[in-house]
Amino acid sequence: MANSYSNGYQYSSYSSPDSSSGGYGEFSRLSDVISTNVQKVSQNVASMQKMVNQLGTPQDCESLRAQLHQVQHYTNQLVKDTNNHLKELSSLPNPPNLSDQKQRKILKERLTSQFSEALKNFQLAQRNAAQKEKASVMRARAHSGLTGNPFGDDTPSGGQNLIDLQSPTQTQMMTSLQMEEEVNIELLREREEAVRKLEADIVDVNHIFTDLASLVHEQGEVIDSIEANVEQAQIQVSEGTQQLAKARRHQAAARRKACFLVVVLVLVAVVIGLIIWLSS
Repeated sequence: MANSYSNGYQYSSYSSPDSSSGGYGEFSRLSDVISTNVQKVSQNVASMQKMVNQLGTPQDCESLRAQLHQVQHYTNQLVKDTNNHLKELSSLPNPPNLSDQKQRKILKERLTSQFSEALKNFQLAQRNAAQKEKASVMRARAHSGLTGNPFGDDTPSGGQNLIDLQSPTQTQMMTSLQMEEEVNIELLREREEAVRKLEADIVDVNHIFTDLASLVHEQGEVIDSIEANVEQAQIQVSEGTQQLAKARRHQAAARRKACFLVVVLVLVAVVIGLIIWLSS
């Protein structure tokens, strides 16, 4: 069962009970799983985009970023699962019936197209998030002054001695500021790590796009094969119809011949009867 949090984000891949393996049951099960997952990806992308739009605004906060990273991470896993399900669906053997083959082909094309569209929107949201978070990290680095004194040039050259001679209250204030600075630096490092993770997930999505392109190519070959089989079946049906029409013509000709012979025999019998009657 899918895990849903109060915010409505969908985090886990749908899975229905597998009552049968292979054949029609497995194809139906995988189709349902893929369709449900695509819907969840689309819902999560919409939620992600809303959060991305809040980055850099007064609504921006660490809890918002944590939420964004969480939904992005689980959606990334969801698209991986869906990609694997599509591969499984395409690997199932085709049914012998040409009509069923065509129906499966249409459904696989539709699911692949819908997944590709959801994946494209997901990657767009990922890139928007990465761009905004990078800009935020760069501003924070500049503000924190990681390569120099985070307090700028306000401290006099003899600042260290002045601190030693300060009152305990002033010393505690400086210690508190230093601790706050360390917390900010650690937070900045976490943000940088989150951006790197996001970029790695974007690369994963690129790989899935490559898989999809290969899958679409394979589907095209299968479609060509199905169409060739359909054309061959149509040719065979046409030939069968022609043979049937020919047989009917032969049958009609045979009936006409039989009728003609019967008429001839009747006439012969009548003539013979007349001859015998006249002779007597």
